[in-house]
Amino acid sequence: MESKDYLKDISEIKDLMNKSSRFISLSGLSGILAGVYALIGAAIAYWLVVEYSHGTLTLDGKIFRLVMLDLFLVAVLSIITGIFLTTKKAKKHGEKIWDATSQRLVLNFLIPLVVGGLYILIILNQQKYGQTGALMLMFYGLALINASKYSIGDIRYLGFIQIILGLICAWFPGYGFWLWVLGFGFMHIIYGTWMHYKYDVKNK
Repeated sequence: MESKDYLKDISEIKDLMNKSSRFISLSGLSGILAGVYALIGAAIAYWLVVEYSHGTLTLDGKIFRLVMLDLFLVAVLSIITGIFLTTKKAKKHGEKIWDATSQRLVLNFLIPLVVGGLYILIILNQQKYGQTGALMLMFYGLALINASKYSIGDIRYLGFIQIILGLICAWFPGYGFWLWVLGFGFMHIIYGTWMHYKYDVKNK
């Protein structure tokens, strides 16, 4: 009996240590919606390029600016949705939304993402945009892996998948758009669904 109580105490201590060092209220549903936003944004971008630019996108054109605005709106919607659903989940479980752990999570996520974003803007300004899709996938993957130390460790696997897709995209730049759709769209939906049922539905 004492042995069982001892093991139970160890398990509870382990859970408390894990909760104190990791932010575990990330919402799987936000991943699904981010994927949906990405697919809608990709469909709009594809329609703009094919309909008005005849498949050719130039940096100094109006369509390029509209595509960039489209991508920006996808990112903003994903961030707002993620914050809203994660905050809702954290309150439900009595977890603080903004503490030392969540601050480390955001910082470790943003460092690779901001560096990657700035680098992409630099090469776009130099009219070298053939590898943009590959760079977006790879830097996003690195951001997920870097942030996984302070959150649900499973997100690092999504990061690995994004990096692999980014490398494939770099090797076959002609398929960059479709690999971007696969990485940011379908993989978010698939992974978000899995995370939702693993961490949200089962823990109700």
